[in-house]
Amino acid sequence: MERKKLGLNDLRLCVDRVVKTEHAMDAAVLAMNENNSNEPPPLIMRPGAPVHPLEMALATPKRWNNGRKLKIKFLDGTSTQKRLTQKYAEHWLQFANVGFDFNGGASAEIRISFRKAGSWSALGTDSLLTNAFPKTDPTMNYGWLRDSTPEEEWRRVVLHEFGHALSAIHEHQNPQAGIKWNLNEVYRVFSGPPNNWSKAQIDFNIVQKYSVDQLNATDFDAKSIMLYAFPGKLIASGKATANNTDLSDNDKRFIAEMYPKAAPAPATLEIGAPEALAAPRPPREYGAAHFRKAAAHLQKLRAR
Repeated sequence: MERKKLGLNDLRLCVDRVVKTEHAMDAAVLAMNENNSNEPPPLIMRPGAPVHPLEMALATPKRWNNGRKLKIKFLDGTSTQKRLTQKYAEHWLQFANVGFDFNGGASAEIRISFRKAGSWSALGTDSLLTNAFPKTDPTMNYGWLRDSTPEEEWRRVVLHEFGHALSAIHEHQNPQAGIKWNLNEVYRVFSGPPNNWSKAQIDFNIVQKYSVDQLNATDFDAKSIMLYAFPGKLIASGKATANNTDLSDNDKRFIAEMYPKAAPAPATLEIGAPEALAAPRPPREYGAAHFRKAAAHLQKLRAR
């Protein structure tokens, strides 16, 4: 069956819930404490060049610890809304080494509501940041999913938001995407209903790209569930992006690499092996230790 071709009035996009700059270092420390592979990439600078720890905080991934069982709580919603959310969220579990406990209670890391405007989710471990997401507030919201909403839309939106909850970004903001926007039309469309965004919100949610340091950037995936269906009118080439409603093969591979079900075999180094195999890593002038020291100093200043 041919899918409905989406028009400009059908564009319902989720809003990136990135923490405020003043909380970025706290969010980065939480991410590193959760999973030490979230350490920010080393910033190698010329001698004497300063590096602000905030730069490293903003480059910190937000992955959960591999094998983590995430506790989930519904703050509201009908039995149908809860059932369909759980049904499609669990599709990720076929490929990722994480678990979901939908009876998470007061200690839930992911808290779901259907009452607020728009659809959105905290990005990975950002949901642990209580000064951005208080324990009584949602970390994920479904603003337009109702009992009567077609199941294909339920699958599309729930898979997308739980992708964010597992720390996946929007595919159109992948630095490898190469999308050139028809900016005048982008601003016109997204400033009106159903999104009603300001120019700053449009820039943040549509136009801006993540830096390569902020993710394990893969090649752009035109079939990804993390990519929205943008009509050709919004893109300089005139070529629309697809209306993806299920996980792509690359989505499955990517999440399996992020949360592997089987650990890779440890590398071995034989005595007498070529020197290139034992080459040391490049110097980490500004690595995780530098960042943690700066973050601890900031916490002391706040406590005064």
